[in-house]
Amino acid sequence: MNIVGISACTAGIAHTYIAKEKLIKVGQELGHTVRIETQGTIGIENELTKEEIATADLIIIAADIKVSGKERFRGKRIVEIPTNIAIKAPKQLFKKIEEELNSSK
Repeated sequence: MNIVGISACTAGIAHTYIAKEKLIKVGQELGHTVRIETQGTIGIENELTKEEIATADLIIIAADIKVSGKERFRGKRIVEIPTNIAIKAPKQLFKKIEEELNSSK
């Protein structure tokens, strides 16, 4: 799958970046293409392009706060989770997503 998303936490520091790294690492290990935008104390980094969003099969929002720009994902399948799920159980998250997508085919 081609997956894009956003990670953001209340402080906008550690959990934001740890969630991003875990989602990318585990997603790639499972054969997915993953790109994550971060929204933190220094603003938006690695902002997703319109093309990346348009070609995405799935959007993952790993956030503990309200993220900006969610309207960009209208019409897309979105999974919203707290950052601790992305950090502590990313493999289980991807497996559950894969199972749900396969069962809806």
